[in-house]
Amino acid sequence: KAVVSTQSTGVIEIFNDQNNSLGKLSRDEAVLRDVLENGLRLHVTDTNAVSFNEGDVQKYEMSKEEYDAREDSVQAFKKRNKLGRFNPELQAKLAAVEEENKEKASKISVGDRCEARTPNQPFRRGQVKYVGETNFKVGYWVGIEFDDPLGKHDGLVEGKRYFTCKPKYGAFIQPRYVEVGDFPPEALFSDDEI
Repeated sequence: KAVVSTQSTGVIEIFNDQNNSLGKLSRDEAVLRDVLENGLRLHVTDTNAVSFNEGDVQKYEMSKEEYDAREDSVQAFKKRNKLGRFNPELQAKLAAVEEENKEKASKISVGDRCEARTPNQPFRRGQVKYVGETNFKVGYWVGIEFDDPLGKHDGLVEGKRYFTCKPKYGAFIQPRYVEVGDFPPEALFSDDEI
């Protein structure tokens, strides 16, 4: 028999599966079996929670040298198991991809017509608006203004303007997924299609 005391926990509210509140438990004690049905959930708000100012708590800091010397850290675990940046095979693959992107980027110019061939996405055509390194992610990137609203932004990413286009027409693609050439704009709905 599950009993809930609202005195010690604060406020208990019942919600249905559409996330609408059905009310609060008002009795000091309630048997959950009596109030809950399938699809309902409880939301508990602790009214006795202690608030504190983070500035009042001294932050513990460890030097990089101290952390590197520890054997019980996440970094030590990754080193032992050759994970992430400590995996030489993965780092070699990433370096090869970066070199491929750098080489492809050197052959792409602003103003080129292009087709983005990103894996698991339909091909998208547009015009190159930016080629180079960015602040938001390491490596070389191609900023594209698509012919249709198939992008993510308008050329502004994390507060920096790389190029200008209409909202949802811009995207950044790794150069290895961009083909430049004679890619005229396609009509969204062609007369040749039914």
